[in-house]
Amino acid sequence: MTYRSADRSLMEWRARLHPAGHRSANGSCRQPYAVTQYRKVVLLLSTYDLGRQPFGLASASAALLAAGVEVACTDLTREKLDLETVRRARAVAFFVPMHTATRLALPVIDQVRTANAGARMIAYGLYAPLNADLLRERGVTTIIGGEFEDALVEAVRGAVVPPPVRGSVPRVTFRVPERSGLLPLARYATLQTAGGPQLAGYTEASRGCKHRCRHCPIVPVYDGRFRVVPVDVVLADVAAQVASGARHITFGDPDFFNGIGHATAILERFAAGFPGITCDVTIKIEHLVRHGDLLPLLRSSGCAFVTSAVESVEDDVLRALEKGHTRADFEQVADRFRDLGMVLVPTFVAFTPWTTLDGYCDLLQTLDRLDLVDHVAPIQLAIRLLVTHSSRLLDLAAVRAVCQPFNARSLTYPWVHPDPRVDALHQRVDADVGTQLSVPRRELFARIWTIAYEMAGVGGVQPIHRPEAGGMPVPYLNEPWYCCAEPTADQVRLL
Repeated sequence: MTYRSADRSLMEWRARLHPAGHRSANGSCRQPYAVTQYRKVVLLLSTYDLGRQPFGLASASAALLAAGVEVACTDLTREKLDLETVRRARAVAFFVPMHTATRLALPVIDQVRTANAGARMIAYGLYAPLNADLLRERGVTTIIGGEFEDALVEAVRGAVVPPPVRGSVPRVTFRVPERSGLLPLARYATLQTAGGPQLAGYTEASRGCKHRCRHCPIVPVYDGRFRVVPVDVVLADVAAQVASGARHITFGDPDFFNGIGHATAILERFAAGFPGITCDVTIKIEHLVRHGDLLPLLRSSGCAFVTSAVESVEDDVLRALEKGHTRADFEQVADRFRDLGMVLVPTFVAFTPWTTLDGYCDLLQTLDRLDLVDHVAPIQLAIRLLVTHSSRLLDLAAVRAVCQPFNARSLTYPWVHPDPRVDALHQRVDADVGTQLSVPRRELFARIWTIAYEMAGVGGVQPIHRPEAGGMPVPYLNEPWYCCAEPTADQVRLL
């Protein structure tokens, strides 16, 4: 099937995969023929989702609408909380897919409970099980994990939903996400390209991850398991967003190559159905090495860039984090991408209990030598290891030795580096980078280089001088926050 006529194909898919819905006069979503089971609305709230239209609200809406439940959606990064809607809500469900979203949700939970003490309070998403005790203390009665759709319907119906069990991943009914109740894509992060900004959409072709990297917040919930979303459902969601103006789609899977056959089918049908639409994916270095033969397919499918959580260029740190790759693997992948004319976007956890001043300088040298300075968002060089409740990092004596007691305000185990000079370096880099998106990456990199070498007491070493990149610059999404890191100082001020 071709998806050129997105409106027509979307109607065909919805007739087959998802009961048709429409918007009521007041803007809420409801089924056209089903009798609404509850007189009061179910309010879905998102407090932060990396600057994108919240997938967790769209997918939850689809499940609830199919059950005949009236739904209202609010994205608190783009609109104010409507207390009148809160007061008439039968249930209020908070989508908490990441650390920052959970921190932002806590004061809103208090506000909602004050405005409507009788509403059932629900938290769902990856970080709900990780912070279950704290959420319950704030009045949340139902905790739902990453596979949330069916359990959310049951909770709204009044059923007692058992708490998630680590590694137990229920099979849910996947439906095409319902986005008509959300703000338009133009209100969200865009893809920055040489031709100007492009509207960007977001979908998920799989959830969870088969790997168990120590620092990853997915592990305490999924524990090495993952689920694939049916190809037709994924592409129907893509079609809906393209029909709404998206020219780029982020596939937000924790690792797009976890299910290689599924990923191949998605890429082939995406390329055939949406010519001219670009995408980006996240893939482990380990998988980029193992499945290097699929890189040409990625390129021909319109993949603008591939994000990979490299985390470190030091093999002992990579072993401690159980990343599954080595420095040599990373350099091999970087060379392969360059040869194919593809864009690799490495991400890092630059500050860990194992970071040294010399090691940080080595990271800068490596990025410079591999000609990746333009590929790395400067904020990546200020990222500090996040230690959350139930993290596998706490299994390591070296981590426990530097951690303080759990802090309910930051939702972390704060840690102090054994070398105070490293913490001082982090503070200087963090203050210099902030959330500056308008400063050229090379300029910020040069400033970070100067700070690092000055603090390491090494003089006379300069980055390789290269002419400014010609042609198309490295594409990127204009959203500087990241899901698995401690917020920067600027982000904390915004919180």
